[in-house]
Amino acid sequence: MADETENSSGTEILVWDPFVRIFHWTVVVAFTVAYLVEDPLVVHVWAGYVIAALLIVRVAWGFVGSKHARFSDFLYAPSTAMSYVRDLLRLRGKRYLGHSPGGGYMVLALLVMLAATGIAGLIVYGGEENAGPLAGLVSKQTAESMEEVHEVLANITLALVLIHVAAVLFASFAHRENLPWSMITGKKRP
Repeated sequence: MADETENSSGTEILVWDPFVRIFHWTVVVAFTVAYLVEDPLVVHVWAGYVIAALLIVRVAWGFVGSKHARFSDFLYAPSTAMSYVRDLLRLRGKRYLGHSPGGGYMVLALLVMLAATGIAGLIVYGGEENAGPLAGLVSKQTAESMEEVHEVLANITLALVLIHVAAVLFASFAHRENLPWSMITGKKRP
């Protein structure tokens, strides 16, 4: 499958491969469930496991996946990202087919924060519930001290999600395209 194959009308090209789209929307659902459901604990934990498994595969896909899924396609110099955000806020930001420089850093920030939140959650679960892969390896005292860290990391992740959604909506307006829809169909105009 080519990355940028034209559809039958010739007006759109495939940008987001199926894995990227499934990853994105599954993480949206799993994070929402994990954030909102703490009881029963098993639902919260399994939502976290889903996110962890997806993160592992997404990081690998960032090196071997389709063109616009690769980190090398969307990780720019910090100065480029800052210039992009500044220009976008002035409604003069360059349009990118894949992730913009600002979007690339948001992807990285979300991946890191989801991973950190999950690791803290595993520590809490292992120590407080004596369950999960860290069962018996974490003291109850350590787990109790990590519980607040886990909550703070989850809240920071939620804040990043909200910034991400606002930025996507703003970029959609600025570039006159429906970016959320492109993450469903995988297609964008060239």
